Amino acid sequence: MPTHTFRELETAAYCPRKLYYRRRDGASEIPDKIESIRRLAREYERLLTDDACLLAAPIEVGPDEYRDRLRALRERLADWDALVAPTATEAYLEGKDARGIAHKVIAGQDGPAPSLVFAGRPPEDGVWEPQTVRLVAAAKALAWERERDIDTAYAEYPAHGVIRRIEVNARRAGVYRRAIRTADSIDGPPGRVRNDAKCEPCEFSDDCGVKTRSLRSMLR
Repeated sequence: MPTHTFRELETAAYCPRKLYYRRRDGASEIPDKIESIRRLAREYERLLTDDACLLAAPIEVGPDEYRDRLRALRERLADWDALVAPTATEAYLEGKDARGIAHKVIAGQDGPAPSLVFAGRPPEDGVWEPQTVRLVAAAKALAWERERDIDTAYAEYPAHGVIRRIEVNARRAGVYRRAIRTADSIDGPPGRVRNDAKCEPCEFSDDCGVKTRSLRSMLR
């Protein structure tokens, strides 16, 4: 069995110290709020037509804008139908280097591809680098199981009505390999990072001992 999970590699790319504490304390339960956002990724067509469903949905933009975004995706994405009706959901994948869950496996126009659903906010373009690592891990594991190249993966941000397609290229594969090396190297607490944006929301901030600075203190 591969040593690392997709989530561990994502965390290694985000903050190695956070990965250390997660390993020490064990996997945490997925909050209900995140699960409810992930479910939106299986309801796109219904959200386009059912007003009550849309108004009750945990979305981060206005209802009209949300539907506009979904309509634009439906027009633009060649794999829209495949994403709406995946061949598998919550699929366990096990590759040479990593294992984990793909929220969807789709039969895309260019072949099978994994899609991962993220509860947070997307960047202006592309996907966040730690999420790229997780996507590449899923694509590599699917490729290992199918014994064929998997060149694309999808990142879905359903609370924002955003779907991003990425290519599994050499640069992204390099970032993935670096995350594997980082995860392999952790046998004690890595050095602390100095990044308020990462540290303030972290569930391990009290144990970690990183001191963050308020905006007011930074302006003094």
